Amino acid sequence: MDHILVVDDDIHIGNLLQEALEGEGYRVSRAYSGTEAVLALDRARPDLILLDLMLPGLSGEEALPRMAGIPVIVVSARADTDSKTSMLLGGAADYVTKPFALRELLARVAVRLREAPVRRDAPLAFQNLRLDPANRWAEADGKRARLTRTEYAILKLLMENPAQVVTKSRLLEQIGQDTPDCTESSLKTHVSNLRKKLRDVGAGDCIESVWGIGFKMKS
Repeated sequence: MDHILVVDDDIHIGNLLQEALEGEGYRVSRAYSGTEAVLALDRARPDLILLDLMLPGLSGEEALPRMAGIPVIVVSARADTDSKTSMLLGGAADYVTKPFALRELLARVAVRLREAPVRRDAPLAFQNLRLDPANRWAEADGKRARLTRTEYAILKLLMENPAQVVTKSRLLEQIGQDTPDCTESSLKTHVSNLRKKLRDVGAGDCIESVWGIGFKMKS
C-alpha cells in the first residue's frame, strides 16, 4: 500500500485530499507545517508527498530540499511562472495550482508513483541476526526463520532503530495499517512468537522489553 504524506495547513483541503486518496487505496498521513513534515520523515518515509507552499514553520520552499529522494507534488495557490519554475528546478516532481480538479490530481499522483523506481530494501543486520526484506526471513548462523507479515514488520522497525526503545504506540502507528492483525492486545503475542523463532535459529534473546514503554534490540 503506497503511503502519501499530505502537507497543508488548510484543514478543509487536507480532509478532502485524505478522503480522496484513501478512496483510491492509499495510506495517508498528515502534516500541518513544514517543520512537522520534516519531523515526520524521521519516523517514516512516504512514497509521495503533496506539499503546500504557504505553511507555518518551515515554508514549502524551505522544506522541499529536505525531501530529496521522495516524489513531491506541489499543490499551491501560487500560479505564477516563477514559483512553478523555481519549485520544479528545486526538486519537485510536479506542480498543481489551487483550485485543482481532484481527478486530475489523483491521475498525477498515480503517474508519479508509477514512475518512481522500485524500492528494494537493503538487508538489515544486528549482531549475528540478518533480516532479508526481499524474502521476509530472519537468518542467524546459516539458519532461517520464516516470519509472518506482522513479525517481519515488528523486527524490521526494531532493527532500523537498534539503539532506541520503540514505543508500543509507535509500533502500532507505523505497522498497524499494513498489518491489521496487530492490535494493542495482540502485540505482546506477536513479539513473543517472534522471539521464539529468533531463539530457534540461534539469534538468542535479542529483543528486550522495556516495561511500560515498548521494545528494543538487546545489545
